[in-house]
Amino acid sequence: MNASSKPERTRLSAEDWEEAALGLIADQGVGALAVEALARQLGVTKGSFYWHFRTREALLLAALERWEQYGEREVLGQIETIADPRERLPELFRRVAHELRPHRVYAALLKALDHPLVVPVMARVSQRRTDFLNTAYREAGLPPEDAINRARLTYAAYVGFLQLNFTLGLPRLGHDEFDAYIEHMIATLIPA
Repeated sequence: MNASSKPERTRLSAEDWEEAALGLIADQGVGALAVEALARQLGVTKGSFYWHFRTREALLLAALERWEQYGEREVLGQIETIADPRERLPELFRRVAHELRPHRVYAALLKALDHPLVVPVMARVSQRRTDFLNTAYREAGLPPEDAINRARLTYAAYVGFLQLNFTLGLPRLGHDEFDAYIEHMIATLIPA
């Protein structure tokens, strides 16, 4: 084989490793995260990994931060720009409903709440999401006590749905059935 027929190797970035780690976490859980498995999946040597990260834990922390930042920037950050909370809440429900990978990562992280790197990330994410919902419900006209309770109920429904679907492995809803479920959630949880 001459040099010109060899496949060109692409240098992987830290972000590539983080994304691959999130994919593995979503598919197999935090415990399955291993440098060797990721290197094989990416078609590179472990040396490529060590160019960016000192340890598996450093990769896990970076991947968790990437997942957390995605939720902040790409989801809540964009939804917050909608001025009317009565439009913001339904848009949040509809948008989040179809974000499969972040849900799968979240469900995997729920199973890893005994991991010392996972706990603080999940605490921050849950608090931020509950705060976001609480603010939106207050802005939609609910009294403070009702708003926080509705925020907790909404977030609990979200986490419960993930648990039922990803952890217990219940049959997945078809597209139309799932969309009808989301519309039911909107009608039930968002004040008219």
